This record gives sequence, C-alpha cells and structure tokens, in this order.
Amino acid sequence: MFRLNALKNVSRQSQIIAKRTYAEVATSDVLKLSLALPHETLFSSATVTQVNVPGANGDFGILANHVPIVEQLRPGIVQITESSGNVKEFFVSGGFATVQPGSTLSITAVEAFEPTAFSPESIKSQLAEAQKNVSSSDEAVAAKAAIQVEVLEALQAIAK
Repeated sequence: MFRLNALKNVSRQSQIIAKRTYAEVATSDVLKLSLALPHETLFSSATVTQVNVPGANGDFGILANHVPIVEQLRPGIVQITESSGNVKEFFVSGGFATVQPGSTLSITAVEAFEPTAFSPESIKSQLAEAQKNVSSSDEAVAAKAAIQVEVLEALQAIAK
C-alpha cells in the first residue's frame, strides 16, 4: 500500500514538472533551416517557409512555430520551400531532424543529393544485386544488402 501511494505521489509530481509545451501563437511565418552533411553545409540559418521530411514514423511538414521534436529520417526526399517560393529537393539516405523553439530546424544527414543526380538504370541494376545478397548466409553481407535495398527502393520511387 505504501508503494502504491508513493508511486502516485511521484507520478503527480512528475506531471507537474514535465509538462509538454506546445507551439506558441505564431509570431512569424519564417523558419530558420540548417541542413548539414559531414563534408559541407547546404543551408545555414536560411529563411524558409516550409520543410517536408521523410520521418521514420511517416512524412511530415514543418512550419514556423512547430512543436519541438527530434525525428529520425528514413531514406526519402527533403523538400524545402524557400521564402521566394522556390522549391528545392534533396534525397537523403537517413539522418535526424531537430526542431527547436524559436522556429529553428536542423537537419543532419550523411549524404544529400538532388534527385536528378540518379540514373534509373543504375538504380535498377544495383537494386537487383542487393536483393540477391539479402538472403546471404553471411549476416554482415545480408545486413548491408538490406540497408542497400531500403535506400535503393526509395531512390527508385523518385527517379522515374
């Protein structure tokens, strides 16, 4: 009985301390974007209107005053709508998107390429090779092939 009451008290206290905060009333329609790769920075505190990202839990759009979040990215297209209305797209094989208070979005990825940089024929042949290796008896080869298949299938969907 003592344990149950103690747990209830701790639960009430943690709810008071750790309340989730939501987006404030929109004061600006500007989002500051940083998109960084290990070898270069594509955007550094650039003013944009919206960014659509391929999250591990599904695709979602980020606007100014978005709720703070950290989301793992899966292979797919990051679509950036600049303040001028121009839309830029980059294929990422994975990474993380972090939205912080103050309408700041940071995307870190190992690699990012424009979708036009890929040849559909090359993707098809590499995908066929990777699919053969998925059933390899060597676990390391099979794991590497499974990752290749995931990335190449996402690429194949956009490089038509």
